[in-house]
Amino acid sequence: MTVAASGVNAAGADSIDKWPYLDMLARFALALALGLLIGLERERRKKEAGLRTFGFIALLGSVGAALGDPYAYIILAFTALLTVFLNLQEFHLHKGTELTTSAAMLVTCVVGILCGKGHTLTPAAIMVSATALLAWKDRLQGFSIGLTENELRSALLLAILAIVIYPALPVGTIGPWGLIEPRAAWATVILIAGIGFVNYVLWKMYGARGVTIAGFLGGLVNSSVTVSELAARMGKSRSRHEIGAAYQGILLATCAMLARNTVILILLAPGAAASACVSFGLMLLASAGWALFGRKPAGPNLPDESHGDGRTSLALPFSLWAALKFGFIFLVLHIAGIVTQRFLGDVGFYLVSLIGGAVSSASAVAAAASLASNGSILPGVAATGAVIASIASVAINLPFVFRAKNRQVSISLSIAMGVIALLGIVGVPLGVAGMSLIDVYFPDLY
Repeated sequence: MTVAASGVNAAGADSIDKWPYLDMLARFALALALGLLIGLERERRKKEAGLRTFGFIALLGSVGAALGDPYAYIILAFTALLTVFLNLQEFHLHKGTELTTSAAMLVTCVVGILCGKGHTLTPAAIMVSATALLAWKDRLQGFSIGLTENELRSALLLAILAIVIYPALPVGTIGPWGLIEPRAAWATVILIAGIGFVNYVLWKMYGARGVTIAGFLGGLVNSSVTVSELAARMGKSRSRHEIGAAYQGILLATCAMLARNTVILILLAPGAAASACVSFGLMLLASAGWALFGRKPAGPNLPDESHGDGRTSLALPFSLWAALKFGFIFLVLHIAGIVTQRFLGDVGFYLVSLIGGAVSSASAVAAAASLASNGSILPGVAATGAVIASIASVAINLPFVFRAKNRQVSISLSIAMGVIALLGIVGVPLGVAGMSLIDVYFPDLY
């Protein structure tokens, strides 16, 4: 036993006598379970390497890693030789190869090695992802075959915007007074492109049903971008059902924006949230009620289904020019907001909230809440600023709804957003009156 233990130590591993039994058992059990997981999928497809083979490979990898790195390398090399033997046998019998199964065997061995070294979440995530790739073979093949050149080019362009250009931009502000923040402006460009791409994918995968989902999720990020995208697609559609879904998605985007701003205010400044609760409550009820129970106009003389062969005519996933234009507008408004705040001070707070709400209501609401929590402004002032920012976000969407190129739809959306904004304005004095009563009867509440 002493010789064996010395040999293990020479290889760079702990003495077998010092192996913690339960810990090592857990490592081996995890490796075996992950190997059986991917082996189950291969067994179901009646591959030569199945449940037992993958279980043994993962277990061997974990034992090799526990013994030391040289043993792990030997097990990995042995697995590679096994894949060569598997492909030679398959070529001899069926004149084909098992490249996917061979790659899965190598991944399984590496995952087993990670388990043997004590990793848990990383090998589990790798194996689940690998098994999903194998199980979704048919769907992935169908998606890749149906992918057009323009769609692939748009995906690559989006990746370049996010992965290549964004990290190369300077961090923080630049220029006099720190007026320009390149990464924030470029993030807006990526955001527009990303939401447009997600809407495109959802529309293509789920039809009109995916538009409402994209509307709400997009509204949580940027309601103006979402409204603009949905209105533009509404203008290109000739399906009554799709136009109705886009109409509902626009209202849900507004509802999601208001819900997000309410949560931000509650988390950062509860006192300000109490002052703004009437305004936000009225706007939320109006937007949600209009989206869920309101009549969805589709305009006259539109068929119930898409034209042609019943498929929706889709444009490109996103427009780079539109994304760059929106990013430029964001940059101009951002600079104007900083300059106004510097020259007007606290007097310009509401004006800054108005401008900030037109650009990013979430940022404006968070800024108001932060000032209130620091004691720089009163909670009531912060609440009013948050409401102004949210109303500005609703109002800034009005020009976008006319991209629908449908008079009935544009009028209906304009009325809905006008009512939502009006309720927000009416709620401000009601909230102030309510807080005054609370201060009288419960002076120590806040």
